[in-house]
Order: sequence, then structure tokens, then C-alpha cells
Amino acid sequence: MSISMYRLTVPMFQRGLASLKTYLDKAEAYAKEKNIDPAILVAARLAPDMLPLSGQYQRASDSAKFALARLTATDAPKFEDNEKTFDDLRERLAKTDAYLAGFSAEALEDTQTRQITLPGKSGIVLPGDEYIATFALPNFYFHVATAHAILRNQGAPIGKRDYLG
Repeated sequence: MSISMYRLTVPMFQRGLASLKTYLDKAEAYAKEKNIDPAILVAARLAPDMLPLSGQYQRASDSAKFALARLTATDAPKFEDNEKTFDDLRERLAKTDAYLAGFSAEALEDTQTRQITLPGKSGIVLPGDEYIATFALPNFYFHVATAHAILRNQGAPIGKRDYLG
């Protein structure tokens, strides 16, 4: 028995986006409580050579929307990557979620065998199901988990239950 490509993608991405929204809500409340400029949290990073919190949100969004676009051979919406506030990040999550919600199970039928070229210069081509399982979902969850870690590192009261949804 195989899992449908729809169940493997849309609900999984939407669940991660919901976790990212929860992080924003908790981080915003934490910033108010501790009198921290929210811009500090949006720009926070774990290491100098890593993307800031805003970049983690942007890449999680991109991972989800580009995965669906690649599977369906369609164009994903383009976002400017200029989010600087919690509200900007919420708006990006909402736009990404709305895009994902536009996909039906039927739109993803038979995409498990569509040949997907990995982004970048690798030239690796994978069938759709392997692309989702070995690249798109791990990449998406890397950025969700890194956003979690950045906010925890800054003292925000988020935990494993927030990650799991």
C-alpha cells in the first residue's frame, strides 16, 4: 500500500507552516513581555554564517511551494524575501498556505514518477516520491527546526509540542 503524494506533501507542509505561525505568536508575546524589539528576534541567527529567523521562514515557504510546483510542472508564486516583522512573516505563511490549499489530491496523482531535477548544480534527477522523501521534506523541516532553535536560543518559550503541532 502506498501513501498518496497529496498526503505526503500538502498536509505535511501545512502542519509545519502552522508550527511556524505558533512560533511567531509565542515570540511576539515573549518580545512584548520582555520589552525586546521584535526586529532583534526576526534578525537573530544561530551562527554568523547561517540565515536569520526571517531567512528560515523564507526557505521553509520556498521549500513547500517549489516542491508542489515541481511535482505538478507549474509555476510557484514569487515572494520578495523582504520580510522584516512578525506580521510580514505571518503574511508570507498565509500566502504559502493559500497556495498549498489550491492543490487537490487529483492534481498530485501520478506525480510520484515525474522526474524532478534537484535544485542547484548537482544535476541529480529523482522520481517525485524520492524527491519529496529525500530532499523536499527534509529541507523543509530543517528550516522549521532551525527557526525553532533560533527562537529557543533567544529565550522564547517554545517547545517540542509547538514543533509537533
